[in-house]
Amino acid sequence: MELQIKTEAGVCIVSIGENRIDAAVALDFKEAVRLGTQAAPAEVVLDLTQVRFIDSSGLGAIVATMKHLAPERRLVLAGLTPPVEKVFRLTRMDSVFEIHLTLEEALRAHCE
Repeated sequence: MELQIKTEAGVCIVSIGENRIDAAVALDFKEAVRLGTQAAPAEVVLDLTQVRFIDSSGLGAIVATMKHLAPERRLVLAGLTPPVEKVFRLTRMDSVFEIHLTLEEALRAHCE
């Protein structure tokens, strides 16, 4: 699982470098994000710009990440591609997560 994790203006940005979050990578994804955000600030933005496919395992991994970060930190999503956005909408997860069209929009909304 290819992730880039950095902190910018008081926000932790987790950028996924893969085009799929599915059963094959869900466990690796959860573990990599858990390790990479242990010392993260209160806001964590998950940049899904590169992700073109997500299945129920991938969605579950993102929900597990949100639960792992709570209550001290909050997970915000950014850059959902149309197929990924459709999965979030169909499962009503778009009402659970704060979702921004772009990473830049998420950063503007959450920078200190």
